[in-house]
Amino acid sequence: MGKIVEINDIVDAVLLLGKEGASNRRDNSRGWWLSRWRLEGADRTSACARRRRVRRTTSLESNESEGRKKMNAKPDGERFQSDAPKYAAYLETPEGRLRSDLAFANLQDFLPLQAKPSLCALDLGGGTGATAVRLARLGIHVTLLDSSRAMLEIAKRAARDAGVTEKIALKEGDAAQLENLFRAGSFDVILCHNLLEYVDDPDAVMCSAARALRDSSAIVSVLVRNRGGEVFKAAILAGDLAAAENNLTAEWGQESLYGGKARLFTSDSLQAVLKAASLAMIAERGVRVLADYLPPRVSRSAEYERILVVERKLGSRPEFAAVARYKHYFAHRANLAPKDGA
Repeated sequence: MGKIVEINDIVDAVLLLGKEGASNRRDNSRGWWLSRWRLEGADRTSACARRRRVRRTTSLESNESEGRKKMNAKPDGERFQSDAPKYAAYLETPEGRLRSDLAFANLQDFLPLQAKPSLCALDLGGGTGATAVRLARLGIHVTLLDSSRAMLEIAKRAARDAGVTEKIALKEGDAAQLENLFRAGSFDVILCHNLLEYVDDPDAVMCSAARALRDSSAIVSVLVRNRGGEVFKAAILAGDLAAAENNLTAEWGQESLYGGKARLFTSDSLQAVLKAASLAMIAERGVRVLADYLPPRVSRSAEYERILVVERKLGSRPEFAAVARYKHYFAHRANLAPKDGA
């Protein structure tokens, strides 16, 4: 997809406006996150592993290593266990609801429901089960994989309360072992929502996910934090022009719900990860383009439905999606033939 708007061009205008109003702004940043676990280990003889070794020789490696050191100030396993209720509460806020609702609306646009009478989905790092429950209500069989027992307990209650326990299988496990946990070609839909920001090796995750796709009609849904959105967040919400300028090239951003760092992606960097996993992108959407910057007089609760409609329209247009807080990508294995009966 061609670039319609360059982030650098947009931020110049934002920085100019910021110089006039930064003194009147206060830091309204809240917890915009979704956490997952560290992923370790992969087949070092694979194409993905070879690509990772090449990348580690680049100048970006020093930045990434520093980011990992800061990110690990609080061990991933600990924070995802102890702070699971905090994430569940976040999903009930207008900001959390909006991210979930927009992502699910995008997902529904690409679910291969007509291709197969019964779909099997894998929700990687599915956490509290919010998305798994919604998929189960559509009649989809969902396997939710998460390394946090606390998250899985919340997901178990959510499935029971929604009456879809027979449609959801909860599995405690590390996504680094994905290739060992499931057979190749097991799933029609794989969700990887706000996971790649927190893992050690995004390439390994996507390679394993691609292997688990059933055929060419199967899709992977990837939701990641967008670098362009971090630029606008720093300038508009925090009034921090230096941070906004730094975020133009930053590899890591700050997340406030759990603390620590979260990896940032651009369209080019995420598409490179997909390509390395032999995945072909189908579509690219923006999630939360405008809502984070609305003035206080606009009620996020009372005006929620209107905000959702506007965000759906903005997110489907590349010139606005370029600066969204999150980017949503859909891809498939173009080199796989559909199985008989599919």
